[in-house]
Amino acid sequence: MNEDYLLRIEGITKKYGVNTVLDDVSFDIGKGEVVGLLGDNGAGKSTLVKIMSGVVAATAGDFSWDGTKHPHVNRALTESLGIETIFQDSALVPQMSISRNIFMGREITNRLGLMKIKEMDAITSEILDSVVTIEGIKSSKQLVSSLSGGQAQAVAIARAVHFKRSLLILDEPTSALAVRATEALLDYLRALKADGISSVLVTHNLHHAFEVCDRHIVMNHGRKILDVRREDTSVEELTAAVVEGELGIRRYRENAAAA
Repeated sequence: MNEDYLLRIEGITKKYGVNTVLDDVSFDIGKGEVVGLLGDNGAGKSTLVKIMSGVVAATAGDFSWDGTKHPHVNRALTESLGIETIFQDSALVPQMSISRNIFMGREITNRLGLMKIKEMDAITSEILDSVVTIEGIKSSKQLVSSLSGGQAQAVAIARAVHFKRSLLILDEPTSALAVRATEALLDYLRALKADGISSVLVTHNLHHAFEVCDRHIVMNHGRKILDVRREDTSVEELTAAVVEGELGIRRYRENAAAA
């Protein structure tokens, strides 16, 4: 394992009754590293993201951050450590404006505790213009309920990347995005890496993952079956791992060796 890690999980197991959703999963996220978390539906990716984010507690296993082990992991801890997560459901409030959603729980206030609405609106407008390209949004005061699914997802992405500090986790962030917004997001992940920010990208699009990720972790039925750097693999091997599991990896490597 990488000794210069930011996040390390060891032996993470999650059970719901008799069902084991995650089985003894271990890996590191390096500082300034972009990691692809891949796997088919039901592989355990979303549960693993929730555990790393402190939203769901693991049944067993260890969580270490920058050399320090934390026995009790919750959202308050992960937020204090600097972990920002974009979940598949964007967790926006439809009846509130884009600006209020961006700063929800982190409102800018004056010394009397009153919100600085104009300042938050101005910052939101800048975020929407510079962080993730979002077409069709006319104002930061626009209600989220008026947005399309892709626009709402892009607002959630903009919120997370604006407040990023150490680690950004994105769970299927491009699923509802148009091509231009997707390219903007991938470019932003590259920029985060240049600034030393780590990212975990959960995606079904293996080409996107291969394009921006330094390392790829493939999950299958709750287990980690592949952990490989980009220069040591290919889109074809990742596809074989996602589609066929360990058998696919073995077949791919046998065919590659025979070629």
